[in-house]
Amino acid sequence: MSGESSVGTGDSPGGDVGEVVRFEVVGHGDDALVVHVLGEIDTLTAPVLRGELDEHLPTVPLVVLDLSQVTFLGSAGLAVLVAAKDDAERRGHRLRLVCGSRIVTRALEATGLLALFDVADGVPEALRPTA
Repeated sequence: MSGESSVGTGDSPGGDVGEVVRFEVVGHGDDALVVHVLGEIDTLTAPVLRGELDEHLPTVPLVVLDLSQVTFLGSAGLAVLVAAKDDAERRGHRLRLVCGSRIVTRALEATGLLALFDVADGVPEALRPTA
């Protein structure tokens, strides 16, 4: 299970956001996958992130969301992360974040959400069962 999806064909309500955010999904066996997010998570792109997570959270026990190449994380993106975490927990699955940048870490810290998430320093650590 690996693939890359780019957002935006001009058909989205906010216009073309294809250059704003991209996702690369890499499977790691039957038990985990990594969703690499590249770009901005704002009001226009947060619903696309939610769709990506809705597609993958039910399929494996562990989804690692690699945010290390996120250049902006707004309140709409934070809301998607909280909802995805709740969804994963309801399913008995785990959502693990790799912040990887001061931009993401600061957004989570400033809102008091950092402690809510299972956070790893990098993708290899996030994929370890005991992380």
